[in-house]
Amino acid sequence: MAAGSERLGPEAWVAAAFPVLAKGGLEAVRVEPLAERLGVTKGSFYWHFKDRRALLDAVLDAWEERATSAIIARVDSKPGTPKERLAVLMSLTTSVGEGASVEHAIRAWGATDAGVRRRLTKVDETRQAYVRDLLVGAGLTPARATARARILYLALIGEFTWVSLGGEASGPALWKELYGLLTDE
Repeated sequence: MAAGSERLGPEAWVAAAFPVLAKGGLEAVRVEPLAERLGVTKGSFYWHFKDRRALLDAVLDAWEERATSAIIARVDSKPGTPKERLAVLMSLTTSVGEGASVEHAIRAWGATDAGVRRRLTKVDETRQAYVRDLLVGAGLTPARATARARILYLALIGEFTWVSLGGEASGPALWKELYGLLTDE
């Protein structure tokens, strides 16, 4: 083990995997290049993970936590009406960066891996249900809220794909317009 690597926990490996996944996709997430990036030996990796698949599972867990659970918790911690919380949610989720490319890479991965596809389905359902509940709280019927939650979600997936493939982010004016359409404002 390299000097100081005993202080390197599994979370460091997961954190190092995210930018690699964002830039190069699933195939780029490899043990040796990650060890080199972290300045440690492969032995450090195997101290924390059984194999590459265990790392990839940990990456999925971390992605689900930070891109879904943590965002929902952050929005729920804000005071305000459901419409105001929807505005906070849209602000958080439309600030594209590395997250757009990670989201796109995980969706591409899900196209070839049934287990990842199941995780994506669960995340998609959780995210859409959360938006639907905000819209119902804002006064929409459940049917309209469900449709509008899906519209927002598909717009976000399209934005993430667009940006990850080199397109320019849409910017706040577009999202403000969509917010108005979703909330009848």
